[in-house]
Amino acid sequence: MINITIPGLRAAYKSGELTPERLIQQMILQSRDYDDRNIWIYQLTESELTPYLQSLKKKNPENHPLWGIPFAIKDNIDLAGIPTTAACPDFSYTPKKSATVVSKLIEAGAIPLGKTNLDQFATGLNGARSPYGPCHNAFHSSYISGGSSAGSAVCVALGLASFSLGTDTAGSGRVPACFNNLIGLKPSRGLLSNTGIVRACRSLDCVSIFSLTTDDANLVLSVVEGYDKSDEYSRENLYSNHSRHYGLPKGKGSGNILKVGVLPKKQLKFFDDASYAEAYQETLQTLSTLNLEFVEIDYAPFLAAAKLLYEGPWVSERYLASLPLSKEQPEAMLDVIREIIEPGGELLATDAFTAQYQLAALKKQCIAQLQKLDCLLAPTTSKHFTIKEMHQNPIEANSQLGHYTNFVNLLDLSAIAIPTTFTNKNLPFGITLIAECFHDRKLLSMANLVQQHLQLPLGNTELSLPKSEYTQPVNTRDRIEIVVCGAHLGGLPLNWQLTDRGGKLLEKTTTTDGYRLYALAGGPPYRPALVFDEKKGTNIEVEIWSLPITEFGGFVADIPPPLGIGKVTLQDGRQLCSFICEPYAIADATEITRFKGWRAYISSKQNND
Repeated sequence: MINITIPGLRAAYKSGELTPERLIQQMILQSRDYDDRNIWIYQLTESELTPYLQSLKKKNPENHPLWGIPFAIKDNIDLAGIPTTAACPDFSYTPKKSATVVSKLIEAGAIPLGKTNLDQFATGLNGARSPYGPCHNAFHSSYISGGSSAGSAVCVALGLASFSLGTDTAGSGRVPACFNNLIGLKPSRGLLSNTGIVRACRSLDCVSIFSLTTDDANLVLSVVEGYDKSDEYSRENLYSNHSRHYGLPKGKGSGNILKVGVLPKKQLKFFDDASYAEAYQETLQTLSTLNLEFVEIDYAPFLAAAKLLYEGPWVSERYLASLPLSKEQPEAMLDVIREIIEPGGELLATDAFTAQYQLAALKKQCIAQLQKLDCLLAPTTSKHFTIKEMHQNPIEANSQLGHYTNFVNLLDLSAIAIPTTFTNKNLPFGITLIAECFHDRKLLSMANLVQQHLQLPLGNTELSLPKSEYTQPVNTRDRIEIVVCGAHLGGLPLNWQLTDRGGKLLEKTTTTDGYRLYALAGGPPYRPALVFDEKKGTNIEVEIWSLPITEFGGFVADIPPPLGIGKVTLQDGRQLCSFICEPYAIADATEITRFKGWRAYISSKQNND
C-alpha cells in the first residue's frame, strides 16, 4: 500500500517512485471498491483533475508543502466549478470561487479529489441523514460513520485521501474521527476562514481537519489558518499558537507534569454501551503511564451548556442557513432534518437573550475549571450505533452522540479527537482533548504525545504510525514564572503590578548563595538591585509569582531603568526570570546584603526612622 501520509508521499515523489498522476489514477480505482459506502457526492473526473496536476509543474515542491497531496472536501465547502449541495439536491449551486481554505490548499500544491457525503445541511453527528445514502463506517459497514462530516472521515480512514476538510458545529469534526480511527482537529473558532462555506450555525461553525497523524494535521493547519477580512467571524491567531509551537512534550520523568481534567465516574455516560465504557477505562489506564496528572472536574456546567445547542435558540441559525429552502420548499429536506430545523423559524428574541445569559453563567464555571488544567480529557462520544439503530431512533440517538461534544463551540473552546484503542467489537474508540480557544498547538502537541505512545495503525489501512518529525519538547504552559525580591513582593507598594495582571504567588524561597542585594538611590517607591557575585554573595529571600504570558510583555515594559529582566538562579538550581540591575547603578546604591532580604531591610529602616 502507498504511504499516503504527507511525509510518505513527499518522500515517494522525491525518490521518483511515484508521480501525482499515478497516485491519482490509483486512488480513483481504489474508490470504486467502496462505492457501497456512499462516501462521495461528487468525484472529479480525470479531465477535471488535469488542471490541478498540470499546475504542479509550475510549483517547486520545496516551497509548496502540500505538493501533490490529495485531499477531500465536505460538500458544504465550495470548490470552484463543482456543485455544492450540502446533501440537498434542490439546494445545489455551482460556485465560481473556491472557499478560502480550499484555495489555500490548492495554492500549496494539494489536489482536490471530490466532494464528500454529509448529514444534510450539516445537521447531525451520525452520517446517516443523506439522500445520497448513509455513509458507512470504514471498519464495519453496518455501523454509522459519524457525521455530519461522514464521507470526509471515511475516505481518509480507507486511504482514499491523505487528509480531508470537514466542518464542526456540534462535534462533526470529532465524532467521525472517533468512529474511523483518525485525528480530528476542531480548531478555535475564527482561526480558519468560513468564507465559501454553507453555514450550519454562522456564529459557531469551524472548518475541521481529518488526518492520519497529528504531524499531518499541524501541517495542513499551518497552510489554511489565517485572518480573513471577508469572514466576519475571523480572528487573528496568538503568537503562542503558531506552527512553530507544535512539538512533542516530554514524557514520564521529565518533571513537567501535565494536568489533565477527567470526569468523575458518576458523571460518565455511555448509554448502555459497555464496550465503550470499557474502552474508556482502558484508555485512562494506558495513558496513566505518561507524564499526566488526572484531576476530576465537575462536568455538570459543560453538559448544561451542551444541551443549549439544540434545546436553545441556536437552532434558528440552522433555519437561517437553509433559507429560502426551509421556508419556500421544506419538503425538499429529509423529514428528520425538517423536524429539527423548522422550529428555528418560530423562536423569539427573548429566547435568544435568555439562552445567552444562561450560557454566559455556565461559561464562567467551565473556564474557571479549565484555567487550572492543561486540558480536559473526555470520551469523544458515548456510544457507537448501527445504521439500523440510528434510523429507528434518529433524534435521541443523535443527542447521545453529542453528549461530550455539543458544548465545545458554544463555550469557544479548541479540541482534538485522538484514537486510543479498539473495543471488544473491534471498532475504534477515542478521546478528545479540550482547552480554551487558541490552544490548538498545545492540544496538537499533547495529542502527538498520546499518538506516539499508543502506536495504533493509521485509519483502516496497513500503515504504521511513523515517528513524529517534530521531536523537540514544547512549552505547554501559558504562564511565566517570575522571581521578585523587592517592592513587588506580596503586600508591598508595587505588588499591584503583578496582581492586576492576574499574577499568582507560587512560593517563597531564596536564591543560591551567590547574590548581593542593594537599595537603589531615590524613591519612593524604594527599589532593590540583585547582583550576582559568586565570591561575596549569599542567598537572598525571594518570591516566585506567575503571570499570564499575554501580560508579561506589558509588565516588562513598565520596568524603569536601571532595572531589567534576566535569569536568576534559585537555591534548588532553577533559573527563572527575575529583576537584574545595570552595573552603573550600584555606585550610588547602598549594599544591604547582610539583611538577606528586602523585607528585613525595610523593617530595620522603619525601626531606625
